[in-house]
Amino acid sequence: MREGAVSAQEYMDACLARVREVDGQVQAWAFLDPDHARAQARAADEYRLSGQAIGPLHGVPVGIKDIIDTGDMPTENGSVLHAGRTPSRDAAVVTLLRAAGAVIMGKTVTTEFATRSPGKTRNPHNPEHTPGGSSSGSAAAVGAGMVPLALGSQTTGSTIRPASFCGVWGFKPTHGLIPRPGMFMLSRTCDHVGLFARTVEDLALLAEPLVAFDERDLDTRPRARIPFVEVVGEEPPLPPMFAFVKTPQWRHAADDTKAAFAELVEKLGDRVEEVELFPSASEAWTWHQIISEAEMAVNLELEWEKGRDRLSEHLRARIERGRGVRALDYLRALSRLRPVYGTFREIFEQRYDAILTPAAPGTAPKGLASTGEPVFSTLWTLCGMPAVSVPLMQGENGLPLGVQLVGPRDGDARLLRTARWLVGRVAK
Repeated sequence: MREGAVSAQEYMDACLARVREVDGQVQAWAFLDPDHARAQARAADEYRLSGQAIGPLHGVPVGIKDIIDTGDMPTENGSVLHAGRTPSRDAAVVTLLRAAGAVIMGKTVTTEFATRSPGKTRNPHNPEHTPGGSSSGSAAAVGAGMVPLALGSQTTGSTIRPASFCGVWGFKPTHGLIPRPGMFMLSRTCDHVGLFARTVEDLALLAEPLVAFDERDLDTRPRARIPFVEVVGEEPPLPPMFAFVKTPQWRHAADDTKAAFAELVEKLGDRVEEVELFPSASEAWTWHQIISEAEMAVNLELEWEKGRDRLSEHLRARIERGRGVRALDYLRALSRLRPVYGTFREIFEQRYDAILTPAAPGTAPKGLASTGEPVFSTLWTLCGMPAVSVPLMQGENGLPLGVQLVGPRDGDARLLRTARWLVGRVAK
């Protein structure tokens, strides 16, 4: 686009043609106005031809999960309680995307308030299977080739799991790296903006302009620009070393997942070692439930008071549990996080570049009543560590099976570089 080889309008027309071809089956979009999308693309072309400086995403279409506010499109948060809601301003990440020149193509389907009750979206590889959640529409839209990039979110496994199921790259950055104002909040402690793309280079291109300090998000901080694109394009100074961590959830892994990881470990040879999770981290799944559900109960208090009968049974149960959490238990769980992450930091500093672990128990489950289990993402989300789902394998049924890599906080660009190295190593 920068060189004029393809125009934003031509690219948008190709994306919309793909939507017409496949979205009747995949149903990834909660809102898509083709005329509005074309108008944005036309404006991007006019701006480029005017000779003014353009951003790194100029004219590139991006799908936005429907819990992230857009001032020119509805944001309904996947709930009948918010049907017809139209925000007056963009979320922080949408503002950053527009500043980088991106075209906001439309809003992608989310589960109810980004929790576990599925929306209408189906897996692009087999419509009888779930696309995962809660960022179901974003993962499926990228996986089906309807849009090259999309934003989602993750409070437990809502980016990594659907990326695995839909066969795309999914990236959950360090907690607080990308600002969240204007994104529906479930849990300040656990909420992250999530990114989807079809290549790791595209992930880097999307991530770089989104890193920012926002005084409205108390978990962000001023920092130097992170050169994602440059770092991801480099070769690591030394071949990376991986810690294969099964976690206590390994019993949930499907047989073909276990077989695939055994093959991957063999392929990596002396670049991987199996590492046992230290005992204190094994409680993290309980801490995550206490923290996230208590915070969820607070953030959904208005919906609970005004329309609990129109919430799903599953969400009502989570809110009820959250409302019953004692302050002592909540604060105790929060206090455990720093020591646990400190131990992980020592592991990275001593020997390993990334943790290697499943992105999900297996391939996308058949049926649309469940979005699958997020148990292999819970620990890393709670600790705020960057994680990426790499579309590297497939299950016995031919559906995608992602590999999850986890890095130290603020090691996001190097983690993506390590992921690129892994793909090259496996391809040899």
